[in-house]
Order: sequence, then structure tokens, then C-alpha cells
Amino acid sequence: MSIFDQLGVGPPSVPEAEVCARKACRSAAHWQLLWNNPKIHTPERRKIWLACGEHRDWLQDYLSTRGLWKQTLPMDHRH
Repeated sequence: MSIFDQLGVGPPSVPEAEVCARKACRSAAHWQLLWNNPKIHTPERRKIWLACGEHRDWLQDYLSTRGLWKQTLPMDHRH
């Protein structure tokens, strides 16, 4: 929490656990991108990156290009 949060100044803060994974993006996440690195993870293991609407496609393409992307789900879906 910053001093601005304590003073009620600036934009509302988003819980750290629900922020987009794109570098320098602080927007609220609305999507879960499930991925797996087959070189180090068992086949059923799923890691999760969170994405805002603006960066969902970019992050999904990043994972897909590397053969890591498995599925994209809305945040309200429980994996």
C-alpha cells in the first residue's frame, strides 16, 4: 500500500493478485491464461497468467508462439 492509497488519492488500487501480467500494466485482470512448459512441468500441471482485456491477445500469442498456451478462461471461472 502506498501513501496515496492511505490518503485516498489517485486511481483505486487493484489487489496485486488480480493485476494483468503484461509488463508495466497495472489494469485489473479479466482473463486467466493457462499454460504449461512441457520441458519442466507434468502434462496436467497448469500455470496461470492473468490478463486485462487489452493484453489478453498479446499474452496468449506470446505463450502460443512458444508452444506453452493451453486455455483461456474468464476470471470468474474456477480452474
